[in-house]
Amino acid sequence: MEYIAHLSCDLTRTQPLDEHLTNTAKTASQFAAAMGESACAYMIGILHDQGKYRNSWMCYLKKASGYDPSIPDELCERGTHSTAGAAWLLNNMSQPESLLLSYTILGHHAGLPDFYDGCGESLTSRLFEDGILKAGLLEEINFGEVKIPEVVFPSQKIAEMQDEYKHLWVRLIFSSLVDSDYLDTEKFMDNDVNAARGTRATLAQLKERFDSFMESKCASASQTQVNKIRAEILKQCILAARGPAGFYSLTVPTGGGKTLSAMAFALEHALKNNKRRVIMAIPYTSIIEQTAKTYKYGTDDDEKIKIMKERGEFLFGEENVLEHHSNIDPDKELYMNFLASQNWDAPVVVTTNVQLFESLLAAKPSRCRKLHNLAHSVIILDEAQKIPAEYLHPVLSVLKGLVKYFGVTVLFCTATQPALTGQIGSSNTCIEGISGCTEIIKDPVRLYEDLKRVEYMVYKNDINVRSSWEEIAEELKKVSQVLCIVNKRRDCRELMKYMPEGTIQLSGLMCGEEISSIITEIKQLLKEGRPVRVVSTQLIEAGVDLDFPEVWRALAQLDSIVQAAGRANREGRLKDDSGNPRLGRVVVFNPESEPFGEIKIGAQITSSLARKADYFDSLSAGSFNLYFKKFYAEHQKLDKCDYEKLLVDETDCGRFQFRSFAEEFKLIDTSGQKTVFVPFADGEKLICQLREGHPDRRLMCRLQRFSVNIPVCLFNDIYQKGGIEVVNNYYVLNNGFYEPGKGVLMGEFYNYDDHNFIY
Repeated sequence: MEYIAHLSCDLTRTQPLDEHLTNTAKTASQFAAAMGESACAYMIGILHDQGKYRNSWMCYLKKASGYDPSIPDELCERGTHSTAGAAWLLNNMSQPESLLLSYTILGHHAGLPDFYDGCGESLTSRLFEDGILKAGLLEEINFGEVKIPEVVFPSQKIAEMQDEYKHLWVRLIFSSLVDSDYLDTEKFMDNDVNAARGTRATLAQLKERFDSFMESKCASASQTQVNKIRAEILKQCILAARGPAGFYSLTVPTGGGKTLSAMAFALEHALKNNKRRVIMAIPYTSIIEQTAKTYKYGTDDDEKIKIMKERGEFLFGEENVLEHHSNIDPDKELYMNFLASQNWDAPVVVTTNVQLFESLLAAKPSRCRKLHNLAHSVIILDEAQKIPAEYLHPVLSVLKGLVKYFGVTVLFCTATQPALTGQIGSSNTCIEGISGCTEIIKDPVRLYEDLKRVEYMVYKNDINVRSSWEEIAEELKKVSQVLCIVNKRRDCRELMKYMPEGTIQLSGLMCGEEISSIITEIKQLLKEGRPVRVVSTQLIEAGVDLDFPEVWRALAQLDSIVQAAGRANREGRLKDDSGNPRLGRVVVFNPESEPFGEIKIGAQITSSLARKADYFDSLSAGSFNLYFKKFYAEHQKLDKCDYEKLLVDETDCGRFQFRSFAEEFKLIDTSGQKTVFVPFADGEKLICQLREGHPDRRLMCRLQRFSVNIPVCLFNDIYQKGGIEVVNNYYVLNNGFYEPGKGVLMGEFYNYDDHNFIY
């Protein structure tokens, strides 16, 4: 019989099964070389589609595809082609080690399964009956068609690995198999797509560009105190980068040039330690867009970028920076970057915390496909304090595993460094943090003093006294350029009721496209020195490059207050009436609205620490360690998804609940929300295309920039009022329920205190 792996769409070409297995095995072996497991990866590459050698399955493929309609139905049986390879492993290798590899083969299409019945069909139900390997799984299959290599397993690496990290080993091997399988299939089905992946610059070449760019930037920069300090931070990053792989922290106040200094560290460190790529993970898409622009062009100023594009001048260039997040505009994305988003095959990746950590703990092949490319990389965690406390245990665990066993260096980069070393949490929730983390800045305390550009004040001189929104609005009206950051969407709307016409509002009730355009507008108004008052939720407080003379911040977590302060006098350019340098002003106030969730915990701790009148002005790098220790100790659980129970406790038996854990691990809980597409700007045209019945992937990617997540109760209310229609199984908001400058319009009935909907 002719054994086929794939048929072309027009049925004129076939790919022999032995060719596909061999190609997949070779590529998987190359991918897994970075983790020292080439032999294992080659073996599972050969085994993964062995079930296609079953005659009944091959008859099904040929008949169902139309390649040979004459085959009688009774000779055809679909079944699953991934079970045979897993069964061969269990039949020919000892348990529990063989189970580790069985997950990868069983899951190369459907995803990593659970061992026990949980989410979807389990490994046990597919392979065992009463604890014994099911009969018939290996019948009819000619395993001699392609020689299965003899592999000594477990390898030394997996044999010596701590149980806590073995699920991570399975994931990276799985990733090697899945990516090589996809790529070989893609090459056969459409070689033009495969060729479009193209080639990119090496990290050595990017470092040459970067060094030249920074030399020019530093030479042309005005010799202000801030720029001198930034130059010193850059120097310390380059020196520290020559150290060995491991954990590092970069503790620099906002405005200290972390974005470029962190990259300087990453490139220098990568070349000194043979790392393959640089991955920066960021909590907010608003920061990602800004950061990606900086790495692509050397600036995030849209006017300058336009000129640079016309001149063909870049820093790393668009083709070498992969920007991977839900709000990416496919019309502005290179096709090769769209393809690279599948497996992160790019020298520089800028992505979200959600994308990074949910991929590291995922079960789906499409999410796991990129993981092998994390081995021997430098991962920069920007605004590291934003890792949700309730997921701290699994996040820190996978980071420790990557560093200890897969050649990864992790850089925690923030102005408000969280306490992630030693014992974390209270006696009831205690977990083990990281160890051996090297701080790059020699004297962070002095650096905070040198970079001090703001003075703090507590409104009414008492952090416990609440103020009405009307009071706060009257104070904001007195300032021509001011930013006020509040805790919730409702707070934003309530304060706006008392603000003068022309005040700008920013919140998560606006789509990404409008948020981006408003931030650009704010930057331009500030640049021109024109009046601009902004009321915003937290989405603007960290990383967004804005420079106000005055910032007001509702009482919240200490790190949020300090991050908000980074939007005041960022460049240190403020002058008094005599032309002498002066500090920006940050006002902390206790709003009439009660905070909730992590904000409430953080606000209570901040209040308890801020009993002294000068507390905020005396903040230093060391202040945050005490705050975060208290903050984590107040959480009842740092392992919300039962990481130990589902992925660690039965490792010695080879038993993992991959899919059950992945279903629960969501850094952003959207379970109580619905996504709607809104008719803002070009969103109307895209919605019209959706109505025409063409919801292809490109259109849906473009529509992401015009989407808003809203609470289910608000969704239901708008739906009952006829404000939402279903178009091709997607929800579309009607014009009357979205107002530019406000976003989705909310009714007074809504319980705004739901902790999921603060942004």
